[in-house]
Order: sequence, then C-alpha cells, then structure tokens
Amino acid sequence: MKKVVVIGSINTDMVVRSPQIPSPGQTLMGHSFISTGGGKGANQAVSAARLGADVTLIGKVGNDALGKISIKNFIDEKINTAFIYTDTQEPSGVAFIVIDNDGENIIVVAPGANGMLNEEDIKKAKEKIEACDAVLFQLEIPLTTVEAGMKLAKQYKKTVILNPAPALELPDKILSNTDIIVPNQSEAFILTNIVVSDLYTASKACDALHNKGIETVIITMGESGAYVSSTQYKNLVPGFKAGKTVDTVAAGDTFCAALTISLSEGKGLEEAVKFANAAAAISVTRHGAQASAPYRNEVDTFLKK
Repeated sequence: MKKVVVIGSINTDMVVRSPQIPSPGQTLMGHSFISTGGGKGANQAVSAARLGADVTLIGKVGNDALGKISIKNFIDEKINTAFIYTDTQEPSGVAFIVIDNDGENIIVVAPGANGMLNEEDIKKAKEKIEACDAVLFQLEIPLTTVEAGMKLAKQYKKTVILNPAPALELPDKILSNTDIIVPNQSEAFILTNIVVSDLYTASKACDALHNKGIETVIITMGESGAYVSSTQYKNLVPGFKAGKTVDTVAAGDTFCAALTISLSEGKGLEEAVKFANAAAAISVTRHGAQASAPYRNEVDTFLKK
C-alpha cells in the first residue's frame, strides 16, 4: 500500500441546489440543502484513501462541532488523523456552494482554522513525510505553509504534486519546488496569462510552466480529458463519460488523488492520467465532495468495460 501525505484544507460544505447560478443581487428558491465534508485537502485525502492509499492528512480545524465531525469522518475513512490540529481561536473552515441543474457550481470559502496551519505544524509530521511516496498540496492554506511543506518534502526527495486551486498567482519559489502541477483551464490562465481553449494553447501554457522549473504539467480540461506535458509524454489523454453529470464540486480533487496514487504505484504518465480521468468521471455522477469519491474497485471495473 502506497503512502501519501496530503497537506491542506478541511472544511464543511454547505450546499444548496438551485435551478441556476444566481446573478448578483438575485434571490432564487433552491431545491435542497445538505451539509457535508469538504475542503480540497480533505477531499483529496478521502479520495486517495478510497483508492487504496495509506493516507496521512495534515490540517487544522476549530475547537467546535464541525471540526469534531470532520475528524470522525476521516477516522471512518481510515485516514491517519494524528496531525490534524485544533485551533482554539478560529472556527473550522466552511464553504458555501450553489449547484445548478447542470452540475456546475459557485463556491465561497471562509477558511477559519485552515489559515492557522503553519510551518511548525508541518515539521511535527516530518517522519510521515520522510516515509511517504508523494506529498499532495493545494492552496486553501497559507502559501508560507505550502512553501514550508514543499521544502521539507524536497529535503526527503519526495514527489511534490500541486493542485493550484483556488487560482492564485504563485511565487517562483513555490513553482520551482513543484514536480507535478495540475491546474484546470482557469487556473492555468492565472499562472501563465494564456487562455487555454484548445491543444495548441494548452501546450503553450505548459511550456510557460516548464520555464518556471516544473517538470510535469497536467491541465485538466473537463470531459475532454487532460493535456499532459513532460519529457516522457506530451498529448491529450481523453476523458470519459460515466453517466449524467450531477455535481462537479470535487472532480479535480478526485483527479489529483487518483493521479498521485497511480504514479506512486509506478504507472506511466499516460496510464496514470487515464486512471485519474476515470475516477473523476465517476465522481461527477454523484452528489457531494467526499461522498462522490469512488473506491478502487469501482475505477478498476470501469476501466475494464
């Protein structure tokens, strides 16, 4: 079983389903409301665990009911929670999400305790980082903490995978410590100022990120698949359709987790991205961020069809 460390955010998602995404100033009557586990770090950790990895999640919650519920859920998913810290000042993070009838969404995040995760917290988990196969990051925690985690991972010669979401301009010191970066099209634009609309522009955006010192760039492009650029492989890996799209909230998180697992298992880049595309395709047919993450046998069965 491959060992993966996820350093990132832990939220509770407050999700309203609505006929459409509201315009500024508009009030809509929604269909339903649910409260469920979220946060990009937590989503990726749950997905990686369901896909068969030994997962340690490093994060921070508030001293409140939402934080306690999150930790219980992680234990149920067989995730190591020894390095999930409790902050006594800030509440647990929350995300407010509206999903329309086509499965598209808008999200506003109040980070709370996520913003208090710091370098000292990361150092306490250095033995787990030293023993793992890969370290997975996102951007819902402070950039200084991301940088510290990356430096420690590189010190132990671990593969550093970055999902640069939510979209931010990033300093070169973070990009240069990244082995594999996985932006979507809008995130690629923020990072490169190149509008990614086809394979040509995807290639150009990848080249811009290679020039920042990143060896492998994978731009996710929805149902089309993912454009991959590295010295090993440069092409679009086509996506899959697993059914009706009902919720795209954690598709990117599922993709990143599946990619990390597959690469850790020694799969080639094309095969690993194909596996990640399949996992993401299954996830969008289900509601919920963490609840939508498929199990390993589901992805393997899907790929055999």
